Parts: sequence; structure tokens; C-alpha cells
Amino acid sequence: MGTLILITGGARSGKSAYALARAEAVSTDRYFLATCPVTDAEMGQRIDRHRREREGRGWVSCEEETALAARIAARAGPGVVLVDCLTLWVNNLLFQAERHGEVFDEPAMRQEIGRLLAAASSYPGTVVLVSNEVGMGIVPDNQLARHYRDLVGTGNRLIAAAADEVVLVSCGLPLFLKQARPGGM
Repeated sequence: MGTLILITGGARSGKSAYALARAEAVSTDRYFLATCPVTDAEMGQRIDRHRREREGRGWVSCEEETALAARIAARAGPGVVLVDCLTLWVNNLLFQAERHGEVFDEPAMRQEIGRLLAAASSYPGTVVLVSNEVGMGIVPDNQLARHYRDLVGTGNRLIAAAADEVVLVSCGLPLFLKQARPGGM
């Protein structure tokens, strides 16, 4: 049974940089799961910049928009798996459901989180999940944005409850919300 770490924070808070450094301190066997699709030229440039940040640092990278649990379950360990980020994963799941004429609702979100947590629990190394904290701002002005915010909030809450460690990054500083205790207590 491995270790699960959730790292959250606002946009541009430094959570991804912290997650990389934290994961690199865990293992030299490093697997990066990127969830961001290339939607336009600017997003493509962002993705390229993030890839360059990992170059020469021992990361094997994989683009995976939706099947995170399957990718983690297929990974041999021990080592570290870093998923960046869950907020884009939820976006991708919503978009996929819409393309298939389906509704991605709270029960579907809970089911996806259950699969993700089962895969992370079975992984013999460390799984680091990065997610935005989206519930600290104003209430969105439309139903879809509120639905998305609620799904991300539910996912973050369920993962935090199961995680060994939860870190909120604000202004580049890690704030430890939950830390693993020696002996599991």
C-alpha cells in the first residue's frame, strides 16, 4: 500500500512547482500524468513550457485526459506518480460526457474518484495529485460553471479524506493541512 498526497491551491499559486519538487524528493522512478488537452496555441505553449521544466529531471511523461485510474493501475512501482491536474481531468470528463450525450453528475464524479482512489491505494509507491482550490472565490454566474466548481470541490474533499498528506500552496508557500503520522495514528 502506497502513499497518497493531495496538493491544492489557487491558479498560479506554485502548487505544480511544489508538487514536482515534493515528488522528486520521494523517488528517482518518476511518472508524470498530464491531463491538459491542447485547446489552442496559447495552451500548447503552456504545455511545452511545462514539459521543458521536467526535462533532464528523470520524468517519464504521459498525456492522459480521462483514464487516470487505469494509467496508475498499469504502472509498476514503487516510485512516484504525479498527476497534474485534477481540475482539468474533471473538465475533460464533463466534455467527454457531453460529447456522448450523457450527464456527468455528482454520482458519476464519486464513481470516478472511487476508481482513482482504488488505483492510488493499490499502487506500491507514492501518488501525488494536484488540484485547484476552486471554491474560495465568488459563486459563478452560470449553471455549468457552478456544476463544475461543485464537482471539483466534491472530488477534492473525497481525495483529501483518503489522502495521507494534504498541502495547500498559497503564494508559493506550502501549508500542511494534513500530515501522515508515524505508525498511522
